[in-house]
Amino acid sequence: MAAGLLAVAPAVHAQEQPTGSAPANDPWEGFNRGAFKLGMGLDKVLLAPIAHGYMAVTPRPVRNRVSSVVYNLGEPNTVINFALQGKPKRAMRSTARFVVNSTVGVLGLFDVASKMHLPRRDSDFGQTFGYYGAGPGAYIYVPLMGPLNVRDGIGRALDMVTDPVSAVAGGVSTDFGKARLGVTIVDVRASADPAFRALKDSPDPYVAARSAYGQYREAFIRQATGAAEDLPDFDSPPSDTAPATPSPQ
Repeated sequence: MAAGLLAVAPAVHAQEQPTGSAPANDPWEGFNRGAFKLGMGLDKVLLAPIAHGYMAVTPRPVRNRVSSVVYNLGEPNTVINFALQGKPKRAMRSTARFVVNSTVGVLGLFDVASKMHLPRRDSDFGQTFGYYGAGPGAYIYVPLMGPLNVRDGIGRALDMVTDPVSAVAGGVSTDFGKARLGVTIVDVRASADPAFRALKDSPDPYVAARSAYGQYREAFIRQATGAAEDLPDFDSPPSDTAPATPSPQ
């Protein structure tokens, strides 16, 4: 569930739909609330203790390097989606980022590419579906995965089965695959910790998570379709430290 909350961490304080936004499409709210309660319980007894232990014994600079490696390994999937969206320049820049950071950046430990005016830009199959006009569909909450909708859920599955790094490494059943999955889960949950803390202060954590996720994904789709203002391709490179939340760019 940390992955979904990590994506919406900046907006997780939202308590209701903002003015002008569509109401939540949540026909399975009863089921989803039960799943949310289960997910939060599992997080409390399983993921949170592991993440807090990791944060306690690992200095932030080291955690930032781990986050950089995790992000770098996901870059090839971004390349695929930019190509599918008919954005060859962005696909080539993301390819260049992966090559530079995997070599000069020591397997992604350091974001050298950003200093070479190749800023990080995210994309996934959910965004690609939205780019071609697919609506989000019904909201659904999946324990240990977090908030989703039908479109993004299908996209998330495709992201996993088409992941080039996983395919080359032999899949999640290999030692590398298991280690990567474990490190990614711990890293993402640690990065999402502020979002979890914010949820605890919300009058209705379920609504806050749902609203924040919907706002984030709506903006992410608009960025792909050009309906929202986009950042220039050669903006100032970000700090070498990994951000707490992934940018929708």
